[in-house]
Amino acid sequence: MQLTLWTYEGPPHVGAMRIAASMRGVHYVLHAPQGDTYADLLFTMIERRGQRPPVTYTTFQARDLGGDTAELVKRHVREAVDRFQPDALLVGESCTAELIQDQPGALAQGMGLTMPVVNLELPAYSKKENWGAAETFYQLVRNLLKEQAPANSPHDPKAWQHQGRRPRMNLLGPSLLGFRCRDDVLEVQKLLTLHGIDVGVVAPLGAGVEDLQRIPDADLNVCLYPEVAESSCSWLERNFGMPFSRTVPIGVGATHDFLVEVHEMLGMEPPAHDEGYRRSRLPWYSESVDSTYLTGKRVFIFGDGSHALAAARICSEELGFMVVGLGTYSREMARPVRAAAKAMGLEALISDDYLAVEAAMAEAAPELVLGTQMERHSAKRLGIPCAVISTPMHVQDVPARMSPQMGWEGANVIFDDWVHPLMMGLEEHLIGMFRHDFEFVDGHQSHLGHAGGAGAADSSGLSDIPGEGDGALHWTADGEAELKKIPFFVRGKVRRNTETYARDMGCREISSETLYDAKAHFKA
Repeated sequence: MQLTLWTYEGPPHVGAMRIAASMRGVHYVLHAPQGDTYADLLFTMIERRGQRPPVTYTTFQARDLGGDTAELVKRHVREAVDRFQPDALLVGESCTAELIQDQPGALAQGMGLTMPVVNLELPAYSKKENWGAAETFYQLVRNLLKEQAPANSPHDPKAWQHQGRRPRMNLLGPSLLGFRCRDDVLEVQKLLTLHGIDVGVVAPLGAGVEDLQRIPDADLNVCLYPEVAESSCSWLERNFGMPFSRTVPIGVGATHDFLVEVHEMLGMEPPAHDEGYRRSRLPWYSESVDSTYLTGKRVFIFGDGSHALAAARICSEELGFMVVGLGTYSREMARPVRAAAKAMGLEALISDDYLAVEAAMAEAAPELVLGTQMERHSAKRLGIPCAVISTPMHVQDVPARMSPQMGWEGANVIFDDWVHPLMMGLEEHLIGMFRHDFEFVDGHQSHLGHAGGAGAADSSGLSDIPGEGDGALHWTADGEAELKKIPFFVRGKVRRNTETYARDMGCREISSETLYDAKAHFKA
């Protein structure tokens, strides 16, 4: 375990809380000290929920360690069952309680309770939140369905054709504290309905125990979020013969591939190849004259595995951006991210150290960052536009309005969210270029709040990340003027390169000619 100021994922018991809070009739008894109850705020504040997560804490204190903490666990389990009457009970321990080795799940299973009891053994010092969510969902599915597994009868995803009904699919993986999961589910349901496909069970988000028991009634499963649902989908495929889709429908190309995949699995005629052009505005916008400014823009991408992979494909294939950095904090998805990065001629960054990510971001010198709220903070310090594409997120990334990432409408939302920061960056650059024109009087404010006119000229001058020994160098007036014409998001790098070149050449005065010589030297 690493002590850090920020972290991309919480411990695995937070993942278990996400599953419990996402479902109906499921309660989680967590053996934990008082300080580990902070996770409630994640749901009430970030998700803007009007109710606490369904969690009972044992909240043992230091004085309890000298007594029988096992009896403390049993008492809280009995109280939770009597008070909440759950349909299924999850029992586990936090990272601190793991050191005591009370084995609360085994204790609860030996109490003779009438509802299913799932013993969660989540190694807090080697695994993290997304793994904890996936393991909890898998254990729930396995415990509730293992008795239903057929002996030999094969599952036929095309059985609907001779049963006189529409095809039926389950959507697995959406949960609370996921990125836009609520909106994604509604958009994918609408997408499938347009193609004559019914949705059977959505889980864990909004599902109850009885819903999980109906999962085998569908023709196939859709693995919407591999970080949470892939292990459960694989178990259902092995034990029930239920196939599942591998394509995450984020972006126009991936949405089309997703529809083709599920249509082929169900034995349906595939959709028209131009459906994305008819139902989403992203293809038209990205090919329009107004978007030629965006072509070739350098983009740095970091997030969970699914969203980072989707963003890389959209940037390179649909928006004409140049991906200059790609990475994830999800070690469980490191292999596909490495493969995608290699195909783009990059080395993937697999790390949960936000400072290492910030350093890689600065080195790549992108014009746009697509990342988590961590990268938003880092990009702000570096003066680079940023759009959030993945958890961890801030409350502002959980909009009250519909804002999906998946499907045709999700592609429209993505275009707006990603392109607007770049257009605002262009506006800032133009204000910098034309600040001396008569329209930009003193007191003019740009969208970032910087003053225009003379004030802006003074404040934006040469304060971009000064290098060592700057006192020995002097920028001439024409050198300063030429430097200010360079876009703000790469101005710092150009200045550093120019000053390095000047020192190497023994120059103490940097003019516009020196700047152009440095540009030629570094092939900028």
